[in-house]
Amino acid sequence: MARIERVELSMVDLAPKVKRTDAIQSFVSQETPMVRITDSDGAVGMGYSYTIGTGGSSVMRLLADHLCPRLIGQDASGVEAIWHDLEFSTHATTIGAITSIALAAIDTALWDLRCRKANLPLWRMAGGARAAAPCYTTEGGWLHIPAQALIDDALAAREKGFTGSKVKIGKPTPGEDAARIGALRDAMGPEYEIMTDANQAFSRDTARRRAEALRPFDLAWIEEPLPADDIQGHVDMARAAAMPIAVGESLYSVRHFAEYIARDAASIIQVDVGRIGGITPWLKVAHMAECFDLPICPHFLMELHVSLVCAVQNGRYVEYIPQLDDITGETLRIANGMAHAPETPGLGIDWDHGALRARAIDEFNVDIRKAI
Repeated sequence: MARIERVELSMVDLAPKVKRTDAIQSFVSQETPMVRITDSDGAVGMGYSYTIGTGGSSVMRLLADHLCPRLIGQDASGVEAIWHDLEFSTHATTIGAITSIALAAIDTALWDLRCRKANLPLWRMAGGARAAAPCYTTEGGWLHIPAQALIDDALAAREKGFTGSKVKIGKPTPGEDAARIGALRDAMGPEYEIMTDANQAFSRDTARRRAEALRPFDLAWIEEPLPADDIQGHVDMARAAAMPIAVGESLYSVRHFAEYIARDAASIIQVDVGRIGGITPWLKVAHMAECFDLPICPHFLMELHVSLVCAVQNGRYVEYIPQLDDITGETLRIANGMAHAPETPGLGIDWDHGALRARAIDEFNVDIRKAI
């Protein structure tokens, strides 16, 4: 039985590759907490999570002061037991983003360690449903981008084999949103999938008006039309809207997903490893969704989510938003619009350790070797 002997913490800050805007914010920074776990056999696992610009320092203090010291001496193979122990130890701050982001960094490191010791890639260890999954792109669909540029990006994506594009909505009037989406539909034809994302910007009345204005365009989904904690509003939207309702990036607990699913409040499940608290709860949500014939189309983190989408039977899409290129070597392989799950043992992310050290913010570098 190999025990955890050392936990190393760091954080890097990554700037977006392109300007990213939606109806409520501009994405200017990705704070990326990193966790490196070493066991008594000398095996190492690397995990991470992310913010979109705020909260990184709080995540790092939670990891350094409260969570990671509890790992020392634990059986590294007991991933489920460790996750529940850590969640319970933070019961006063769960359920919420800071705690879930911290848990995710640890849990992904433990899964990386587990898969490496088994000499298996994550997608096989976690289920092995398929070796590749289709992509849709979000990088060319931000809210500030004019209609012709949306079209140009979608045409280029289709040439590469992508089957869909996501476009942010939330312009001042329904007509403006409809004009952009209508122009894209006219240019791309009926076969190309168009996803839309409101980023929780609407109230109940405006959400219904937007959904009605977008009814003619046969959308793959409308994402987060309402604040994520308004479950009843999403129930009503799901009954009234012509297109499927997608939720998940702003849900931080398996129980939140359970209520959405039980109440038919969403039909596209976008569970995010970095927001739900790691791979362990991510898989629970995916399997729960499968029981209700609901697809998994996770939010962001394509370099990690490709393996999980490929692990489960109901994984449908990988969202194309590259973000780790500056701190990795070999990047995610995409061919003919299909993202291929890495075959290397572990998470399959080729970390550039020199780049990580160069970008690490000194105040968050912590080396833990003693238990609480």
